[in-house]
Amino acid sequence: MRRHVDIPKKVEQCEIKLGGRTVKLTNLNKLFWPELKITKRDLIQYYADVANVLLPHLQDRAMVMKRYPNGAAGDFFFMKRAPSPRPPWIELCSIHHGSGNVIDFPIIQDVPALLWVINLGCIDLNQWYARCDDVDRPDYLHFDLDPVPGAKFEQVLETALVVREALDSLGMPSYPKTTGSKGIHIYVPIVRGPTQKQVWTIAKEIAHVLASAHPELITAIYKVAKRPKGRVLVDYNQNAWGRTLASIYSVRPTPRACVSTPVTWKEIEKGIRIEDFRLDNVRKRIAKVGDLWKTLVDKKKRFDLKPYLK
Repeated sequence: MRRHVDIPKKVEQCEIKLGGRTVKLTNLNKLFWPELKITKRDLIQYYADVANVLLPHLQDRAMVMKRYPNGAAGDFFFMKRAPSPRPPWIELCSIHHGSGNVIDFPIIQDVPALLWVINLGCIDLNQWYARCDDVDRPDYLHFDLDPVPGAKFEQVLETALVVREALDSLGMPSYPKTTGSKGIHIYVPIVRGPTQKQVWTIAKEIAHVLASAHPELITAIYKVAKRPKGRVLVDYNQNAWGRTLASIYSVRPTPRACVSTPVTWKEIEKGIRIEDFRLDNVRKRIAKVGDLWKTLVDKKKRFDLKPYLK
């Protein structure tokens, strides 16, 4: 159990000392959600409070930083390379890209690193699916269920149940979470071995089979202009190399400060809303139900895709 971290109130900046490491936090009074009166300090405190359940899902993975220096409604920019200067204890994941370029991504291994990244203005966290010791072989296959304009969230929930049924028929365990934005993420923990391209190919095949079987509900067409309105996109393309999705327990830059939160299949059957899970109430939920995705960090409880490789 990690020591609870309290971010001082009514100060503009401070230094937090944890395990011999010092993190400087700045602009703590800046309003990141003015309408909700949520400050940057509140955001950092949230992440400090959920670190126990969040960190196991981030460790050993490259982090793509999406920075919102002026809060949730402000402009943002992506940053892959760890900025300099930076604390010497920030671990790096060096990844070779096709251009011959090597990018040093930061890794969030502990609470000091987590606070450091959030202090950069990162609202949500976007880590790689593969761990740094083999960035070509992911630990997950996943689907991003995204409503096409004209589709309602009830259709997203219906699609999630269709995806679960298909995965069940293949013997694949599946774990849902809200995206915190508009849809549902469904993850399948897999035995590491297949390449990212092989995982992408399997996800693509499943998505297109489902779209063919449920044409009035589901689409797997990736080109925006060709997607039929009022359907739910079963997005398999986020399985491609280098892509990321907002992590579990990520706060999203939405008007209600919603959080990407793991849910049970029973909750999806009964009906949930994205707005049910927010920065102001997810901590109480975690205290009550724990980490519903704890199984996903267990290396022994993973599905072997090898029989499905072509």
